[in-house]
Amino acid sequence: MTLSMYQASVPVFIRNLSHLATILDKAAIHAAAKKIEPTVLIGARLYPDMLPLSRQVQIATDHAKNGSGRLAGAERPVFEDDESTFEQLQARIAKTIDYLKSLDAARFEGSDERDVTVPVRGRELVLNGLDYLLGFAQPNFYFHVSMAYAILRHSGVEIGKTDFIGPLPD
Repeated sequence: MTLSMYQASVPVFIRNLSHLATILDKAAIHAAAKKIEPTVLIGARLYPDMLPLSRQVQIATDHAKNGSGRLAGAERPVFEDDESTFEQLQARIAKTIDYLKSLDAARFEGSDERDVTVPVRGRELVLNGLDYLLGFAQPNFYFHVSMAYAILRHSGVEIGKTDFIGPLPD
């Protein structure tokens, strides 16, 4: 069996964004139960020079939509990066999932060998699609989802590994 670029990207991003949405739901419930102003969690960081929760979610969604969109050769939506509530972050995740679901699997055919150009820190990085997905888009996506998880866990939200990876199969 061959794993397609579509299968290795879109469903993976959707599944993990869904888990991130669940984690954010738990964070909102935690904030309400503990009478914590939600903006405290949304602005929380693991260390002062690291990005806050809101930015981690924004960047994770960007890597999912831009990674998949680049591989499909599709126009990618641009989001404003102005989310400041759990509801707005959830809406961003939902918009990203809707975009991912709109991508046609056929557009990914041959994307493993097509060049993908990505602006990175003032220069253009050119990688074939497979290297781009496995060596850039997914690692960056997982890093920022992991940081969002870690910020919330560090902040006392009762989440665990199953929240991050999802329930185990029966």
